[in-house]
Amino acid sequence: MSSEPGAAPDPDEAQRAIEYCYARGWSDGLPLVPVSQPLLDEFLAQTGRDPDEVIGGLPHVGREVTVAIAAINAAMAGCRPEYFPVVLAAWDALRKDRAASGGGWQSTSGPAPLIVVNGPVRTELGINATGGVFGPGFRANATIARAIGLIVRNGLGIEPQVLEQATQGLPGRWSICIGENEEQSPWPPMAVDAGLPAGTSAVSAMLLRTAEFVDNRHTNDPEQLLWDFADTISRSGALIFRDTSVGIVFGPEHAQLLAGAGFSKADVQAWFVEHCGRTAADLHRAGKDGVNEKTVRYAAQSTAAETADGQFHRILPSAAAVPIAVAGARNAAMSMVVRVFGLWSGQSVAIAEVPVQEAAR
Repeated sequence: MSSEPGAAPDPDEAQRAIEYCYARGWSDGLPLVPVSQPLLDEFLAQTGRDPDEVIGGLPHVGREVTVAIAAINAAMAGCRPEYFPVVLAAWDALRKDRAASGGGWQSTSGPAPLIVVNGPVRTELGINATGGVFGPGFRANATIARAIGLIVRNGLGIEPQVLEQATQGLPGRWSICIGENEEQSPWPPMAVDAGLPAGTSAVSAMLLRTAEFVDNRHTNDPEQLLWDFADTISRSGALIFRDTSVGIVFGPEHAQLLAGAGFSKADVQAWFVEHCGRTAADLHRAGKDGVNEKTVRYAAQSTAAETADGQFHRILPSAAAVPIAVAGARNAAMSMVVRVFGLWSGQSVAIAEVPVQEAAR
């Protein structure tokens, strides 16, 4: 491409560079941004970490990721250089997830990372926290999430139908980076739940199996609202093990309704632990009434007497199995249940301070 300041780029040259990236197998299916040394240097200038520092790996596949590899993939994903500290924090937060530091990337369920950003960095970088927060249209959200996917692909070598074993996978596998709507949340941010000071720019992250919406504009009764969530949380199709874990990304209206009725975040978690589950008969009908020594559910062929008494089986072991955030717009009473792959680590990672440029969507 021409180096003349202000000169229009050569689209044919750009196309050749993009096709070169495809030919090398670096792409997730979408076009990549070709990375020059000057561009890479801009990314590395955003962190005080050594480019050769190893920031994670998978011993069973013999691959490691360095800061430089992460920077190259963040640039190819379309990130701006100033997003790179968030990418590093998201990667470090995912490394605290037991599944993501083991074989989770290769699971047959094809789990998706959920990246939740707190603090002033949301507005500094234009990270969407309100309307359409799970959807497209915001460069920071889309490219930070995509960067993690490219790091996994190119740094760890986890490619679909090769080392990745997803049976069907998820359409949002590399697209779920959201800001928490702290301004309209009645509760402390997720990073504060994890022990960081209020106002800290930080990232929390976990792997998800899927996400399911709860649309309830029909009641102002907090108990009715909670029962609607409990029905979604307790569906038998999501019950693989004896216990499960779910996150709730409350829309502001649902969160404010519950808080206005006196529910703290801990109260909501305790309510779900108490009320989410299925009866023995429900589990028997679904062929999930048995639990083996590895806590995996199976069809135990329970007798009629064993299922007739309506015994209730809780599925959430503790409040730690119900991480809660608030995001989205306050224009309809809608929320999202996210199926956590394992358990959230309960730890958030503060984003290293760097000079911040004005972000563009």
